[in-house]
Amino acid sequence: MNAALLISTALASVSANKLRASLTLLGIVIGVSSVIAMMAVGRGAQVSVTSRISDLGTDLITVSPGAEALRFAFFGGGGNSDVLSLADALALKDDVFAPDVRLVAPENSFSGSAIVGSENTFVNGVGVTAEYLEARNLSMEYGRNISNIDVENTSLVAVLGSEISETLFGQQNPVGATMKISEREFTIVGVMESQEGTIFNPDNSVLIPITTAHYRINNGKGLFDSIAVSSINVLARSENTVDDARLDISTVLRLRHELAADDEDDFLITTQQDTIETLEGTQGTFVILLGSIAGISLLVGGIGVMNIMLVSVTERTREIGIRRAVGAKRRDILFQFVTEAILMTFAGGILGVVTGWAIAYFGNGATVDGDIIETVIETHIAVIALGVSVAVGLFFGIYPAVRAASLNPIEALRHE
Repeated sequence: MNAALLISTALASVSANKLRASLTLLGIVIGVSSVIAMMAVGRGAQVSVTSRISDLGTDLITVSPGAEALRFAFFGGGGNSDVLSLADALALKDDVFAPDVRLVAPENSFSGSAIVGSENTFVNGVGVTAEYLEARNLSMEYGRNISNIDVENTSLVAVLGSEISETLFGQQNPVGATMKISEREFTIVGVMESQEGTIFNPDNSVLIPITTAHYRINNGKGLFDSIAVSSINVLARSENTVDDARLDISTVLRLRHELAADDEDDFLITTQQDTIETLEGTQGTFVILLGSIAGISLLVGGIGVMNIMLVSVTERTREIGIRRAVGAKRRDILFQFVTEAILMTFAGGILGVVTGWAIAYFGNGATVDGDIIETVIETHIAVIALGVSVAVGLFFGIYPAVRAASLNPIEALRHE
C-alpha cells in the first residue's frame, strides 16, 4: 500500500466519525497550544528580566558583605552590616590601587514613616553619596541630587522617588517642601524620574545623605570613615575592564580587611553578568517547568488518541477481516491505523501551533494585577511541539494498530 493510498484511506476513516475525531483533536490542540503559550510567557519573562538588568549598565559591580560575615543589626543598626565601611569605599577611589575603577557609590539603608500633614506612608530609604544616581543609572525629574556638601554636613535633605512623591504630594512639585522621617524634619530637594518597569525600581524609596542615615536615622556612632555600609556600587572604566576592576576591588578589600592568603573573602563581588547568568539559570528552570506542566496535557491528549483508536479497532473488526480476506497483509493494517493516529495528531498539532501562537501574540503586553506580561514566540519551540504531537500519535497509535493487525481474519469476519 503506497503512501497516497494510506493517507486517503486514513482521511476517509477519520471523516466517517467527525465528532469523535474533533474531540480527539481537541486534546492535542490544547496540549500543543499550552506548550507554546506557556513557553512564550516563560521566555518573555526571562528576556525581560535580562534586559532590565542590562539597563543598569554592564559596567556596574556591586560589593556586599559575604554570606558568612553578613550580620544584621536589627536594633539600632538599620539593617547594615559592619563588614563594609565608608573607609572601604574611599579606598576603592585610589587610582593607584584601583586603576580600573571609575566611580564608587556606597550606600546604607534605613526605614521609617514618612509624614506630610495628614499623609503617612512607610518607606525603605537609602543613605547615599552624590555618585549614587550615576552608578544606578538614575536621573532627576525635579530639583537636584544629594551633594557631597550634604554628606559632609549631615544635612536633613531628601530626594523622593516618583511614587512616594505622588503619595505624599499628589501632582504637585514637592521641591522645597518639608516632610518628617522618623520624627526628623527633612527638606525635599529633588524628585527622581519614574523607573517603572525596571528591575531596580526606586520609585517607592527616599534618598538622603549617607551620613544623615547613619547618625540621625539609624543612631549610629563612630567616626566618618567607620560608617557601616550595606553595599558599595562600583563602575568600571569600561565594559572591557570589568574583570580587571573586580580584581582591583578584591585586592584592596583583602588588604584592608587583613585577610591571609588562605582566608576566604568576607565580602561578595557581583557583576551584572553574574546576576544575568544567575537569573537566566533560574528562569531557564522556570521555563522548563512551565513546558513540562503544559506537556502533561499533551500526554493526556495522546492517551485520548489511543483510547479512540482502540474503540475504532473494535468497531471496525469486520472491516479489518474483509481487508485481510481480500489480500491485505498485517503490515498494511498496521500502517493504516498508525497513519490514522499520526494524521489526527499532526492536524491537532498544526491547529495547536496556530492557537498557541495567537494566544502568545495577542497576550503580549496584557496586564494582570498591574504586571505587564511579555511573550517571546520562538520558532523552534513550535517545531518541537509539532514534532512531539506527531511522536505522540506514533507512540499511542502503535498498540491499537498492532492489535488490529493481529486479529484473526476468520474471527474478524464473524464479528457482528
